[in-house]
Amino acid sequence: MERPAWAPRSIDISVPSVSRIYDYYLGGSHNFEVDREAARKAMEFMPGLPKIMQANRAFMRRAVRFAVDEGVTQFLDIGSGIPTFGNVHEVAQAARPGARVVYVDHDPVAVAHSEAVLAGNDAADVLAADLRKPREILSSPQVERLIDLNRPVALLLVAILHFVEDEDDPYGAVAELSEALAPGSLLLLTHASYEGAPLLQQQAEGAVDVYKDIRNPLIMRSRDEITRFFEGYDMVEPGLVPMPHWRPETAPEDEDPYAFSGFAGVGRKA
Repeated sequence: MERPAWAPRSIDISVPSVSRIYDYYLGGSHNFEVDREAARKAMEFMPGLPKIMQANRAFMRRAVRFAVDEGVTQFLDIGSGIPTFGNVHEVAQAARPGARVVYVDHDPVAVAHSEAVLAGNDAADVLAADLRKPREILSSPQVERLIDLNRPVALLLVAILHFVEDEDDPYGAVAELSEALAPGSLLLLTHASYEGAPLLQQQAEGAVDVYKDIRNPLIMRSRDEITRFFEGYDMVEPGLVPMPHWRPETAPEDEDPYAFSGFAGVGRKA
């Protein structure tokens, strides 16, 4: 298999990656046949997977604009993935020039691409780190340079927590990150769930099994389980809702039924 120039030497291009599969769903070009194969296999069970990813991105952009309107101009985006059009720094800096953004991902392709995209942008940076190790993120030079933890920060956990298994303590990781944030900080979160998906759970489980097979288990949580991530936060209206219902800019009834799979919400730290 030919290794494209953009693929870091250190990565095994014979193993699918969650962020490259996501890139494929969004119509990006930074993915390999092994990623496309896994994506197509998952789509045999859930053909609307690309619609779910698009709904995630659309929520993220609305929530970033909301944060800027609330006066929050610092963004920590964990599990940021491979840059595609309409990233956090583009949305935030268009709304508020000089808004500061740190992206965090543990996928080397995502990090390499983010570095290329951010070249020359002094107000944004990227860090190779893992959500499960909050200390490493919070004490990194990138966060220390760009994020003032004494002022409100928008913490983005978009389509990432459902890749953290319970034994890796996702609630503990989110709590540790949240503790470091100043009052008035915002948590912007989406999470996959069987609730709201326009198909039988047994069929959706086929797609979940594909992720299990590539050793990136997809953990579907209930609305109540997802709500627990917001401990210590006051929910911003309209609360934890299917993605198209969070402060929509277009009529939710025009959305693809798959866009309602999973939940989105924003909380404000008390």
